[in-house]
Amino acid sequence: MKSKDVLAINLKYYRYMSKLSQERFAEALDTSLIYENQLEKKRRNPSLEMLDKLAEGISELLKTSITPADLIKYDEKRIIKHHRIDERN
Repeated sequence: MKSKDVLAINLKYYRYMSKLSQERFAEALDTSLIYENQLEKKRRNPSLEMLDKLAEGISELLKTSITPADLIKYDEKRIIKHHRIDERN
């Protein structure tokens, strides 16, 4: 599985955990809805600086420590959770 695929799944997972719409999630991360959507749809590759920014924003939002490496780390539980999320949408 490519890093881009894992990033998309993890972003959806963290957005689900934050209980925010894609628009509100992007706003909370200080990015645009279009950019957030493109990341979740695997149409963009973020820069290393953007991974830092996303991790920092998610950490603040969820009141936990998220590193840029966490955003591209494969976690079977998140994959399973992700599929459940998609089934509901």
